[in-house]
Amino acid sequence: MLKLPRFKAAAVQASPVYLNASATVDKAASLVREAAANGARLVAFPEVFVPGYPYWNWITDPVTGSAWFEKLAKASVLVPGPEVDIVRKAARDTGCYVVLGVNERSPVSLGAIYNTLVFIGPDGALLGKHRKLVPTWAEKLTWTGGDGSSLRVYDTEIGRLGGLACGENTNTLARFALLGQGELVHVASYISLPVAPPDYDMAEAIKLRAIAHSFEGKIFTIVSCSTVSEEIIAAMVSVVPDARARLQRKSSAFSGIIGPDGRVVGTPLIDDEGIVYADIDLDRCIQPKQMHDIVGHYNRFDVFDLRVNRRPLAPLGLADGEGDAAAQGFVPIPLRSE
Repeated sequence: MLKLPRFKAAAVQASPVYLNASATVDKAASLVREAAANGARLVAFPEVFVPGYPYWNWITDPVTGSAWFEKLAKASVLVPGPEVDIVRKAARDTGCYVVLGVNERSPVSLGAIYNTLVFIGPDGALLGKHRKLVPTWAEKLTWTGGDGSSLRVYDTEIGRLGGLACGENTNTLARFALLGQGELVHVASYISLPVAPPDYDMAEAIKLRAIAHSFEGKIFTIVSCSTVSEEIIAAMVSVVPDARARLQRKSSAFSGIIGPDGRVVGTPLIDDEGIVYADIDLDRCIQPKQMHDIVGHYNRFDVFDLRVNRRPLAPLGLADGEGDAAAQGFVPIPLRSE
């Protein structure tokens, strides 16, 4: 008889220690331990939580922002690498699955930074990573786009787990690529973006995207969004004088958990730091699929044909083929013994 997992999920809504990777991973490890102490088996973190989001792209010109790009490049991390290992140890110590957003430094280019979600198992193993396929608008000044090799769903003890970063959650084909691999638990990582147009409610928009994915796929979505700290505001005031007014806008961050019927499970957070918890029962994904199963009976695969190129893209191909899979993070990498 089919037995689907039940577990508690945690969505972190917090700020990084801005542009300080080592301090931010220490904060992340502490939050993993806090969530685990409250019964969580899965802990989701915001987009590029380590070591923060390039807000300067939205508030100043590219030439002025270039100096801040250099700061971020130097503060970005390798995956795998020693900073991520701190969080992997916390995952192993607590038995939690963790999805962590990082600025990933390229191992071969000083000018390439990826917006990456790192998937960590309860034994501390690096399950894999997803690099944001297309940076959104002003983000193109900072991040390099990923490739289809990271559009993957991980078969775990808590269900088939996938995730996308921020605006990717509006990309219908990317979302379907995960659903088509049997995704049941989706992590949607976001950043607070108060610099949106005056009539745009960022928190409501984040919730709407999560509802859409959960309702369409009949799955659970865990939304984790960052907050804008006083430290971040002070740093950006040094870039432009009106940064404080632009970054203090309310209703800019939403974290919560959405069920397969498209409704919020538990109590979400808007703007404030904290951790959102909710109980996940994957049995709840079955009945709604009787009505709409877009990866099953409620589709016409003789009419629609989605093909995903999952070939890793690299600057060059080496004839000896050394370490491509491990370098991309698609084979489980055990945490080193201490």
